[in-house]
Amino acid sequence: MAIAAAIILPIGLLFLLSGLIVNFIQALLFILVRPCSKNIYRRINKEVTELLWLELIWLFDWWANVKVELYTDQETFGLMGKEHALVISNHRSDIDWLVGWVIAQRVGCLGSTIALAKKSISYLPVLGWSMWFSGYISLERSWAKDENTLKSGFQQLNDFHQPFWLAVFVEGTRFTHAKLLAAQEYATSAGLPIPRNVLIPRTKGFVAAVSHLRSFVPAIYNITFAIPKDKPRPTLLRMLRGCSSVVHVRVERRLMHELPEDESGIAQWCKDVFVVKDTLLERHLVTGTFGDQECQDIGRPKKSLLVVICWSCFLFFSAIKFFEWCPFSWGGVVFCAVFLVFVLVLMQILIVFSKSEKSIAPKVPPRNTLEENLLPA
Repeated sequence: MAIAAAIILPIGLLFLLSGLIVNFIQALLFILVRPCSKNIYRRINKEVTELLWLELIWLFDWWANVKVELYTDQETFGLMGKEHALVISNHRSDIDWLVGWVIAQRVGCLGSTIALAKKSISYLPVLGWSMWFSGYISLERSWAKDENTLKSGFQQLNDFHQPFWLAVFVEGTRFTHAKLLAAQEYATSAGLPIPRNVLIPRTKGFVAAVSHLRSFVPAIYNITFAIPKDKPRPTLLRMLRGCSSVVHVRVERRLMHELPEDESGIAQWCKDVFVVKDTLLERHLVTGTFGDQECQDIGRPKKSLLVVICWSCFLFFSAIKFFEWCPFSWGGVVFCAVFLVFVLVLMQILIVFSKSEKSIAPKVPPRNTLEENLLPA
């Protein structure tokens, strides 16, 4: 426990203090710049946000040395980061979102990634606040409450001048064995293909996204995450402890205009994609690779390492100046002790929040009302 605290505390201090600075700058931009020009706000916010999110990329790339093997064709790889895209994916591990950030960083659009996310995420200090300022669309998993939120969020993307990725985890929750058993039970009762490696997609949010975005978003990136069976499953806690792993990512680019026009056709297209995805994952369990696609070299850029070094130096010298200016007092010692405890508690909240076992699957209504009520997380 002491070893874990000794590791988590300095990383947590760095993340919290730099994050609060980033959040403060974002708030100023939101108040002063966004009312004048949404485009300028987004451009500046992209750069500012990356100063925070690159710290998590550093944790992934340099501290834990987690490897990402990206499988896709050369044409798709060349277009990634240069066009708007709707991203759909299975939700395999606790840090799928971070793997997505790593890939986005490699192609130059880390600060312009957006997602449909649970509303509770926006309340998380530092990370959740930065997502809110970056335009993440917060949902309550109730179509009656979320329909207008989705429409408004999609409409705001219509004038997004930079290439963006909008991510939708259409399974609605993170994958666990218990949730798989529930999905298999439902599939059996409903006469659907029985999944083995994915959950049944909840298509309402995806249908809404396609319907609103197809006029200005040219492509859908169908992403499949897989963990080699001989490698440990990556988690935020394992990364904080410096434990390495490997993640395989397969990206298939589909043209938006090729999708059906009607809502039922779009929903069925999504379901069919996940049936194929399930087969791909089953094959991956046997072969340990997505051998039908070329493995692209995405490297390990030093930018995140430089950002962490710069933040560390800035905060270290700021702390020295602060303690020179502020004379010793027992009140100050108590304040520092309480603040360190707060940092540890916050990091524990982030760790617990990221765990698949802590994510709650949306309640499954009766079969005849399923499509009206289920939304992606």
